Amino acid sequence: MSTRIEKDSMGEVHVPADAYWGSQAERSRQLFQISGLTEHPAMIDAYVRLKKCAAQANTDLGLLDKQQGEAIVRAADEILQGSLRDQFPVDVFHMGAGTSFNMNVNEVLANRAEEILGGKKGEYVLVNPNDHVNYGQSTNDTFPTAMRIMARTMMDPLFVQVDRLADALEAKGREFDGILKSARTHLQDAVPIRLGQEFTAYGAAIRRSRNWLENAAHELEELGIGGSAAGTGLNTHPEYRSRLVSLLAEETGINFRTTDNLCEAMQSQFCMASLSASLRMFCMELTRITNDLRILCSGPLTGLAEIVLPPVQPGSSIMPGKVNPSMAENMNLVLFQVQGQCHAIDQCVQAGQLELNVMMPSMAFSAQFALKILTNTLETFVDNCIVGITANAERCRHYAEISPSLATALNVYVGYKTAAAVVKTALAEGKTIPQVVREQNLLDEETLAKALDPALLTEPGIPGKS
Repeated sequence: MSTRIEKDSMGEVHVPADAYWGSQAERSRQLFQISGLTEHPAMIDAYVRLKKCAAQANTDLGLLDKQQGEAIVRAADEILQGSLRDQFPVDVFHMGAGTSFNMNVNEVLANRAEEILGGKKGEYVLVNPNDHVNYGQSTNDTFPTAMRIMARTMMDPLFVQVDRLADALEAKGREFDGILKSARTHLQDAVPIRLGQEFTAYGAAIRRSRNWLENAAHELEELGIGGSAAGTGLNTHPEYRSRLVSLLAEETGINFRTTDNLCEAMQSQFCMASLSASLRMFCMELTRITNDLRILCSGPLTGLAEIVLPPVQPGSSIMPGKVNPSMAENMNLVLFQVQGQCHAIDQCVQAGQLELNVMMPSMAFSAQFALKILTNTLETFVDNCIVGITANAERCRHYAEISPSLATALNVYVGYKTAAAVVKTALAEGKTIPQVVREQNLLDEETLAKALDPALLTEPGIPGKS
């Protein structure tokens, strides 16, 4: 491989001749061959946008030569439009705080800007990675800012899929609203409920969980850029951070704002903990719902079989004709993985020390991976599972009518103790609740019909009395 020699504070480094990255990214590339994973495009975009806006702000404030600033901005725009995307080789698990990736971005932008101004890669005569691209900045304030921009940006497509899921569940709630079934508590028969009520409740749980995600998004919009190395703002213009954040908001269309305390924004990664917590709560709710769907479709002959999930592929390599709830299982697999990434974020957040949390590279990876797989899986889950769910109305009604829990409606007429005796007799003798009531002459036919009308038992009120 043809190489060029670059020099940094530690000596000479051989860098691939055609590479736009420089000595520090090359050192990292050789040192940290850990996962084979490089930064997600959303993280690249976030960092490049940050550098672009920093160059614009510093140029506007007279701190960068206009030609230098414009060349950096042009180089950034080229990358944002798809150029040089293979020039970020740093492993996601690199040195603490993210210095390797910050310098990777600085070097690529500097080398491309150098070319734009007529120079050659690796010379850094016209545009220097540290002195110009990184002017007034540190890894310590740029990496957490880029991480927040990345995570907040990736939440927008997640919100789209969360809303689609809630909409789809609520649509099934309306579709199934007239289907009576037996509720279950403790996995035992309970009073009648409408299948539509179950699905409407699932949709409501998803919408409630979305509120927590929105809170996390709001936390991510507060940026500590301008804190430079320790949150003090050393080597930055007093107007730099406000101007930069305004440019970022304009660039992204997201309401980013400056933090009130730059030191706190550098010490604490509370916003990432908020993201982790909201994702975890969402995953726990959706895991519960997905498990319910798998139980409700169990069978088809030896389970509940109250609903049918769309078949998407053969379910067994040995049992002919077997069909599994594959999409629901896939959803669970991903939800467990997302919660694992959230645990990694939590461990990193609490590991901050004094003026800096150096565990940010792991936080950034876990956040982007969790957001990506959750968003993608929600999309296919809605399209290939939820919208195609059908109900077995006959099976649902059968369970509702034979359930001994119908006797709950007798409480207001004959009392709990007598109603319990009716249930025991019905179960012991294999009879229905109405049969036992008639045999024991507990209620006349008119009252019995009103009291045990399953439809009246699925709304507030006293069946047969209100």
